[in-house]
Amino acid sequence: MHYMKSLAVASVAVLSLGLQGCVIAVNGDGEEYTTSSYESQEENNREAIASFTDGIELAAVQKEMGTPNFSDLVTVDGVRYRVLYYRTHRKHADGNTTRDECTPLVFADGVLIGTGELALERIPQNN
Repeated sequence: MHYMKSLAVASVAVLSLGLQGCVIAVNGDGEEYTTSSYESQEENNREAIASFTDGIELAAVQKEMGTPNFSDLVTVDGVRYRVLYYRTHRKHADGNTTRDECTPLVFADGVLIGTGELALERIPQNN
């Protein structure tokens, strides 16, 4: 009996080691994701964003990056600004993507003018 109990405890310990560091969750749409898949996507997004240069067109970025996590559109003084947000880092381990976990890509009339918070500041306030 003692042997069986020890074997059961050892089996649980070995199985739990294999699951360590792996989180599987299901979002509200029923899609599964793992911690490692998010980390891989974030790294891919950071690499792609770092490779972009001012002047690249919106369509080329969307083809490379896919659908953004968030998107804003505003026209100020006749210039159409589009801001795409892509997840690049995690702040909250809750399985939800928030804007503070994304890097903004700012376009003016369909052309990239910058990335990050400094680029957001280049959009004039519509008074």
